[in-house]
Amino acid sequence: MSEFTRRKFLKFAGAAGAASAAGLTLSGCEGPGAGASAKSSQASTGPAHVVVIGGGFGGATAAKYIRKLDPSVKVTLIEKAKTYYTCPGSNWVLGGMRTIASIGQTYDSLASKHGVKVVHDWVTGIDAEKRHVALESGGHMSYDRLIVSPGIDFKWDGIEGYNEEVSKTIPHAWKAGHQTATLYQQLAGMRDGGTFVICPPPNPFRCPPGPYERVSMVAHFMKQHKPKSKIIILDAKPKFSKQGLFTQGWKDLYGFGTDNSMIEYIPSPNGKVVRIDAKNRVAIAGDLEEEYKADVLNVIPAQKAGWIAAHSGLTNESGWCPVNPLTWESTLVPHVHVIGDSSIAGKMPKSGYSANSQAKVCAAAVVDMLAGREPGTPSWVNTCYSLVGPNYGISVAAVYTLSEAGVVGVKGAGGLTPADGNRSLEAIYADSWWTNVTDDIWG
Repeated sequence: MSEFTRRKFLKFAGAAGAASAAGLTLSGCEGPGAGASAKSSQASTGPAHVVVIGGGFGGATAAKYIRKLDPSVKVTLIEKAKTYYTCPGSNWVLGGMRTIASIGQTYDSLASKHGVKVVHDWVTGIDAEKRHVALESGGHMSYDRLIVSPGIDFKWDGIEGYNEEVSKTIPHAWKAGHQTATLYQQLAGMRDGGTFVICPPPNPFRCPPGPYERVSMVAHFMKQHKPKSKIIILDAKPKFSKQGLFTQGWKDLYGFGTDNSMIEYIPSPNGKVVRIDAKNRVAIAGDLEEEYKADVLNVIPAQKAGWIAAHSGLTNESGWCPVNPLTWESTLVPHVHVIGDSSIAGKMPKSGYSANSQAKVCAAAVVDMLAGREPGTPSWVNTCYSLVGPNYGISVAAVYTLSEAGVVGVKGAGGLTPADGNRSLEAIYADSWWTNVTDDIWG
């Protein structure tokens, strides 16, 4: 795809995807599964009440867009944290290009500008029969429709010696915030000539290009401040997202493939970590159980749907949540919709932009269902930007549609950054995307 065509795609697919996702398709359009649960009896009298669990890319978007589409609907967003730190952009903190404070989002505008009631609490359970959620602070909250966007949780039994307690000193930093700051402090305090060992997880997991952008940002930091240091990637997978683009960037910026490379990549099976010696910061990998001593060790565990999803019967044997993508309603629990990383979303990756796009489709479907209308046929868009260096960006983009097979990519739409593409321009796009999408959600 030429760069000109690619720019046109990003402009027009983004606009079309936003329009479709925001419910601007024609009501009454028949799609796969249309009408399966369109008519919704309300659990309460008076205005319909939608409760949203989780204030990240999916939940906050859904709460805002329901109010935009139908201000008569009462929306309550339940989120424990008062400040949400975005995972997109968090690797830039490790590269020294942003501060942790700069990626923090609050819920003030959702409340003051859009009329969303924000409750800072923890949901301890969902009673689907009575249609209410139980709160850690006590009592419960009733709903007509519930949207669950709890992100991811970790499979702590995947690597011997690594668990939630160990992660406090050997951080995963895969939920942005305190752990991101901890990992940055460890990196900044590392000796010049030290070794940073990162252990990416097996599929599926949140943000497929994320571990490799992290490698890039750590390499940038080291190049500026600790040029004698080295990164070792011990990967649970034999290949990774945007691999060709990343490795070309590592060659261009960090000597990858040469004797002076800052980065060493060891894929599965030799790179699959089987055990952690937390006391000595050693990762043991492969059938031969080779030991890799780290000055800074970053272990990203295997993942599953967020706790409340599993606790409430929304997950199947895969550990993720099956949904009807026409409406994102759970196929296991009625009147409950699951969006974002926890959902089984067909060909869509687990990314912030995917969650944002899914949330708009879900918001439009919920508004239609509460009004007794058939939801329109949706489409979605996703773009994943990554920085290899401050002025070196790469991306992958796609448009998705609904077919009998579920959510599938539109053939010929989207694509990767071209081999001869403008990397500086892509870096500008990456920063602009982050600014625009966070304003779209929390602004």
